[in-house]
Amino acid sequence: MEDWLEDYKIPVGRGAKVIFDWIRDHGEVLLDGFAGIMEAMIDAILWVLQEPPAILVIAAFVAITWFLQKSWKTCLFIFLGFLFILNQGYWDETTESLTLVLSACLVCMAVGVPIGIACAHRPKLYTYLRPVLDLMQTLPTFVYLIPAIVFFGIGMVPGLIATVIFVLPAPIRLTYLGVSSTPQSLLEAARAFGATPRQTLWKVELPYAFPQIMAGLNQTIMLSLSMVVIAALVGANGLGVPVMRALGQVNTALGFESGIVIVVVAIMLDRMLNVGARK
Repeated sequence: MEDWLEDYKIPVGRGAKVIFDWIRDHGEVLLDGFAGIMEAMIDAILWVLQEPPAILVIAAFVAITWFLQKSWKTCLFIFLGFLFILNQGYWDETTESLTLVLSACLVCMAVGVPIGIACAHRPKLYTYLRPVLDLMQTLPTFVYLIPAIVFFGIGMVPGLIATVIFVLPAPIRLTYLGVSSTPQSLLEAARAFGATPRQTLWKVELPYAFPQIMAGLNQTIMLSLSMVVIAALVGANGLGVPVMRALGQVNTALGFESGIVIVVVAIMLDRMLNVGARK
């Protein structure tokens, strides 16, 4: 019985390879254009983070934290966290990882929020899309690296693409949850006052869903940061590089240093963007 099943194996892997090869051969212009846009965005963010003196970048992050949190304790924590990173000598790697995280956030939120809104307004669309989202989140992240390398080669771009595929379901699901859970009483009141569907979206649904959307942004950042080590496997710079080097050399000190820095960065970003909970 087992031999018979193996003889009639469903060609899942072969089928995927045929699809990827076809996209690579016939979509070269589109893929190159997309890679160029992503690379330009990455270079721009990296320039903003690395060209100015580190103290100016730290001051900018502290100012953003104050604007979002209005808490001097959180601002002090962000300031001390960046000083710790400078003290450990991981400033360049941290800015490279932040570049990957910020790029992934821009792409994921720009794509995920509109899709989440569309799913909330069209429940059937979410029903069809949910298995795809489940697949994106449960498929081993290393699998994403294979087509990313095939389509975009080695560097930051394939790392960004793999990160986006893994992270994108989070803003879609949480935006859908926030918009779809808007109380009917609020929607009926808006319609009773003559609000158009667009006005209802912008003045009722999105404000109500704001905590969930911010939670989606928070999850996007955390999940993106969790991909920095995996992205290093395809040539993406950042904090994943010293982790991989420590693994290859069995260097406990290097691994512990870089790992602690990743944890510090994660906590800093979480505290900065914990807007939904504050409100």
